[in-house]
Amino acid sequence: MKIGVFDSGLGGLTVVQAMTKCIRGAEIFYVADTKNAPYGEKTSEQILHFSLALTQYLIDTHQIDALILACNTATSAAIEKLRKRYPSLIIIGTEPGIKPAIAQTKTGKIGVMATPATLQGNKYQNLVATLSLDKNIQMFEQACHGLVEQIEKGEIDTPQTNEMLEGWLCVMREANVDTIVLGCTHYPLISETIEKIMHHKVKLIHTGDAISRHLLALSSQKGHHNVGDIAVHLYVTGKINIKMVESILDGYASLSFVKIKEP
Repeated sequence: MKIGVFDSGLGGLTVVQAMTKCIRGAEIFYVADTKNAPYGEKTSEQILHFSLALTQYLIDTHQIDALILACNTATSAAIEKLRKRYPSLIIIGTEPGIKPAIAQTKTGKIGVMATPATLQGNKYQNLVATLSLDKNIQMFEQACHGLVEQIEKGEIDTPQTNEMLEGWLCVMREANVDTIVLGCTHYPLISETIEKIMHHKVKLIHTGDAISRHLLALSSQKGHHNVGDIAVHLYVTGKINIKMVESILDGYASLSFVKIKEP
């Protein structure tokens, strides 16, 4: 099975990492669109353009059987259009884990960390409205301007990143938020830093494992046998922090590093 995955940078590799623990007999072609990162502060029209171009590249160049939008922002802006354009392709998006957060919270107070575009998108707004109906919960939403850029630079636990997180999380900490939805695939990379700043036990919800299980179920229906090796190939449209890539994938599969033209 050939699986295409894209994100604006390194964040989607947290989804790839989860896939390497679940999927076998596959090649993963990951595109980091670092030239246009971060998506979270672009317009919906721009994000749709990038998403369509990257998908066409993955189909034309790698003949993919499945596509993973490893980006909450791109999912919100483009997944409906992509599914209409490519009806025979398995297409799985990423959305904030509001449902599991509601199921797991004990205090009824849930934090959501996401990009501005994700929080403003209709997909997120409809998801929250539907799932929180008749539920006694309180949402603490935080648009994390600039956090993706910090993570892309490898600044996971630096004074500047800690200061940004402290400013965003202090309200959640004081309100006794016990569950935080990581609404961007980059954010699991700073899980330990978030836990440290919250000062109390907090559940962090991200969706890499759920995406992997969903892909396995859909691909099995189409005849995929989940045995054999798995290889990961990395493509970028601009600069990337290769040390971060190596630390995320940590020896999984074969890793090729090829720079492609901006889509």
